[in-house]
Amino acid sequence: MSLDPADRLALADLVHLYAAGVDDRRFADVVELFTDTAEFRLPAPPQELNPVRLHCGRAGVRTAMATLAGVARTEHAVVGEVYTAGPEAGYALGRITCIAHHWTRSGQEISDTVWHLRYDDEYLRTPAGWRIHGRALTINAIETRAARRLREQP
Repeated sequence: MSLDPADRLALADLVHLYAAGVDDRRFADVVELFTDTAEFRLPAPPQELNPVRLHCGRAGVRTAMATLAGVARTEHAVVGEVYTAGPEAGYALGRITCIAHHWTRSGQEISDTVWHLRYDDEYLRTPAGWRIHGRALTINAIETRAARRLREQP
């Protein structure tokens, strides 16, 4: 079974709404992009780059988003998207490639920790539209760079 163009576009919108919501610190909006019973699997960098932490449901997604409180700013660049239909209608899979910057301050120093990552997603069509039902984040590489200036978060 293949996805029709409208579903592909809706899934791409969902993925980009997630990235924009995280970067704009609209975490309540991000939580709503997940199903009530979603599983969000995250790594424990820098020691573990594979998804090893499980956050369940929207409450778990909210907890995962709270870990970004110590980060001054983020920027997610979605650089690749592949969507496929699942075995039944209303279910789809996605593989999303992303470069995520995480800027932190320590005194006058600004550091940019860059994750080259992949999201392996499961999506469900709900009455509210497509939602993320499963998301596993795998980090392929981590870079750390110095940054000169950082625009304040609005």
